[in-house]
Amino acid sequence: QVQLVESGGGLVQPGGSLRLSCAASGSIFRPYVMGWYRQAPAKQRELVASLASGGSTNYADSVKGRFTISRDNAKNTVYLQMNSLKPEDTAVYYCKLTGRNTYWGQGTQVTVSS
Repeated sequence: QVQLVESGGGLVQPGGSLRLSCAASGSIFRPYVMGWYRQAPAKQRELVASLASGGSTNYADSVKGRFTISRDNAKNTVYLQMNSLKPEDTAVYYCKLTGRNTYWGQGTQVTVSS
């Protein structure tokens, strides 16, 4: 069984930065894809960024150039560095592991507001 625990959300002003973390515990087998998703009120959950076990990354057009996904294999942790945040980035952010099975974290709230 794999558990994913997100952290790092909070309230930030427009133009600010946050770094989200997703710590994974349990046995994780390659190949896999780690993804960050977000869901704003009354909207569908959408992919923000993903990182495959082989190293390839993918970003939503709305965050390209502002967000960066990365990982620390020693800590079994995936990060989402978010810069130049905008009010429209406000959402609950979830991490997802897709491998032999699919796992979701509990989510962390990001609010961008002045």
